[in-house]
Amino acid sequence: MSELPNRPIKAYGDREGDGMVQLSFVLRIPPSVRAREAAKRFAESHGLDEPLVTTMEEAAEGFSYFVVYGHSKHTVNPGEIEVPEVKTSVMGRDVIEKRIKLLDRKLVVVGACTGSDAHTVGIDAILNYKGISGDKGLESYKGFEAYNLGAQVENDFLIERARAIGADAILVSQVITQRNCHKENGEALIEMLKAQGLREKFICLFGGPRVDHALGLELGFDAGFGPGTKPSDVASYLVDRLCPAYDDEAPH
Repeated sequence: MSELPNRPIKAYGDREGDGMVQLSFVLRIPPSVRAREAAKRFAESHGLDEPLVTTMEEAAEGFSYFVVYGHSKHTVNPGEIEVPEVKTSVMGRDVIEKRIKLLDRKLVVVGACTGSDAHTVGIDAILNYKGISGDKGLESYKGFEAYNLGAQVENDFLIERARAIGADAILVSQVITQRNCHKENGEALIEMLKAQGLREKFICLFGGPRVDHALGLELGFDAGFGPGTKPSDVASYLVDRLCPAYDDEAPH
């Protein structure tokens, strides 16, 4: 992996540092010569020099979809960016299973999509046997006991269920993000756990397409997992937090 540059850099289009970027948007105006000029001026107002409207097509009656290509003068310095990251390295299945064995019991995990969220694709990918992209879910591990409560689960029921089964970890998946309801649902769970004196009893993980580790921490979770997360990522994190390492453990 190449070292990050510690200097301002521009976007890369046709050549290094040309600052070329692509901007796409919809305006409430039907396709026309006037609409193309409106899109050009809209792009200019966002700091693009010499904008070229490469796409103009009807999105719906009275609306046009545009793609504009142009030069951006803005820069970013990657070396000055600090982002909270989950530090756990992904472990092999054999390492995960061996470390759980040292506990002499299974790790119990319960997960759900909370509130009005009816999209289970995320929680299913992490917990169900099938998993995602060839990475099998937590219920495929001998050392995990995984409970998937599905969608539209209220926070109080999730907590009640976690207590009843003696869960080590609570996983919350949020796909719907309109008006930041994913933040509200997640934060409400943590506040409810605190009010009941249970926050320290569980490892709480937050996941979804608009989630990252920084947001998870901000809302009071132990970690946040965003797009591209696989079951082995979550399994490794939980094992790293809950299970001792063995003396001859192979590198992760």
